[in-house]
Amino acid sequence: MVIGAGAFGGWTALRLGRLGAEVTLVDSWGPGHARASSGGETRVLRRSYPEGDFVRLADRARLLWLEEERRSGLRLFEPIGVLWMSTAPGEFERRSMENLEAHGVPFERLDPSEIARRYPQLRSDDMYGGFFEPGAGYLRASAACRAVRDALVAEGGCYLQAWCEPGEIRSGELSGLTLPDGSTRAADRYVFAGGPWLAGQFGERLGISLRVTRQEVFVFGTPRGDDRFGPGRLPVWAWLGDRFWYGIPGEGSVGGFKVADDTRGPSFDPTSADRIPSADGLERVRNFLADRFPGMAGAPLVDAAVCQYTEAPGGRFLADRLPGTSNAWVSGGGSGHGFKHGPAIGEYLASLVIGDREPGTDRAFSTVEEIRTPR
Repeated sequence: MVIGAGAFGGWTALRLGRLGAEVTLVDSWGPGHARASSGGETRVLRRSYPEGDFVRLADRARLLWLEEERRSGLRLFEPIGVLWMSTAPGEFERRSMENLEAHGVPFERLDPSEIARRYPQLRSDDMYGGFFEPGAGYLRASAACRAVRDALVAEGGCYLQAWCEPGEIRSGELSGLTLPDGSTRAADRYVFAGGPWLAGQFGERLGISLRVTRQEVFVFGTPRGDDRFGPGRLPVWAWLGDRFWYGIPGEGSVGGFKVADDTRGPSFDPTSADRIPSADGLERVRNFLADRFPGMAGAPLVDAAVCQYTEAPGGRFLADRLPGTSNAWVSGGGSGHGFKHGPAIGEYLASLVIGDREPGTDRAFSTVEEIRTPR
């Protein structure tokens, strides 16, 4: 049984099913629901990382995303590229480009004049420069979570929408799951991939604190008859300054221009906290938008959301056995960048569950002990 139908759990369940396991995927509110870290319309897929292990993992994930598109016939990934920009040279850009080159990922270095020529809708007079990753783009997040669930069911797996709690650990094994009506479900093996709920389920047993932070996302309406801010004229973009801003050009049911501040927010309860974006956050994003995208100054807010990051040390992903058990695994700590890696994370987790690999054999992932004692 896999608990959690987001990017980590859903892909793990699908991979296990394709390896021949009988799999039940369980989620409290449904794949890609409004409170999930994997919810929302879009997520960025990039291979630009200053850490080589994440470049490798994202490269593998991209191949698996494209493979799933071919299998399903669904459009899950839009390769419109990612543009990185800054006003001064920085370690992130330097190391990211070195890693892209080392892993054979195409990219272009761009000076301010070239950025201005390609993207006149951007204010670039104060830029140091940037680089463009043409094979990057954005993923359809909630739709992808549902597609993964649907593929699992179509291929013989089961899906159960229910809140469940882990049962007792007896003789080194997890005994099962308890549902709200008091009934129980049992399986040979369990994978807990509950995102921001993982710490609440197992924080004491894990001996770690996976901090959950409040993050705001805003979507603005583009000017009528003006296509400069759509995906045909603008790639996904990332701005490295005093804050790390990123955005996705408008498409989808809302049809607006998505902008978010990657700066970590305050601690957040994913179950009971209200999800009303703050006035301060809206003012900050409006000021940034007016400064960097003058044609969007004063644009109407058409949608906004509060999601969350679940932070793990070093941004690596937790993937390990649940301490004290031989039949249960835990995975989490998406740290705001986990969604793109979902297929590769599922591949790795499935290999742990079936015994092909041992925890700690991939440096993009942390074991429980490593998170207890960060290096």
